[in-house]
Amino acid sequence: MKERVQKIISQWGIASRRQAEKMILEGRVRLNGQRVDLGQKADPKRDRLEVDGKLIKQRNRPEFVYLLLNKPLGVISTCHDPKGRKTAIDLLPARLRRGHGIHPVGRLDADSTGALLLSNDGAWTQRLTHPRHHLPKTYHVWVKGHPSESVLQLWREGIFLLGRKTLPADVEILTSRRDRVLLKVVLYEGRNRQIRLVSQQLGHETLELHRTAIGPVQLQLPKEPMLPRGSVRALKKFEINGISRSTKIEHLETRQKTVKENLV
Repeated sequence: MKERVQKIISQWGIASRRQAEKMILEGRVRLNGQRVDLGQKADPKRDRLEVDGKLIKQRNRPEFVYLLLNKPLGVISTCHDPKGRKTAIDLLPARLRRGHGIHPVGRLDADSTGALLLSNDGAWTQRLTHPRHHLPKTYHVWVKGHPSESVLQLWREGIFLLGRKTLPADVEILTSRRDRVLLKVVLYEGRNRQIRLVSQQLGHETLELHRTAIGPVQLQLPKEPMLPRGSVRALKKFEINGISRSTKIEHLETRQKTVKENLV
């Protein structure tokens, strides 16, 4: 059955759908020896599909990998950085950095730390990052000053940000210091730099931002030590199932025991 080439590339774990589209536009994908146009379709069982000169074979479709990274400060949430900065992929074990199509699921700013999902399942990535899903994400945020209860209530109810009102959020004070407050913030949407922009608009600059959880996936599991900064672990089956329920994604098996080459 024919499908769009970018969809095949994402399903084979080579890249996310968006990244696959970029690869096609850059001329890195060929179908039966010819450069692929965006939107062109192929049958992976019959056609010869190549990425960067390497043939994709259906029998070598990789086992899916679902990972959690505790991202350090300054690391970029991307696969490649033209400026040479360290990326999330650079923190993976050497055997997983190339040839498996692992990519960040969503983003976390370079000046923020904490939970970042990675996978080579393009369809999973597409669904988790689709705007219609409101997967809760939990943050610990140090802000400057001491926001009043009325300010926190505005944040909870939503404010107009760049012409559009933010969705209601959960916001509570965890602890206070002389010149700053630590907040626990749970967002149900993923606008770019949303917490920093909202806190600034409310008069309390964000000083530090650390994501502790994405849906049921937490940096520290019950009765287990905290995932160290810069380290990665495989998701547990209950975490994948929990995300599936949260976003109405069909059940995904945790096929993580063997990661095969998907390009030959």
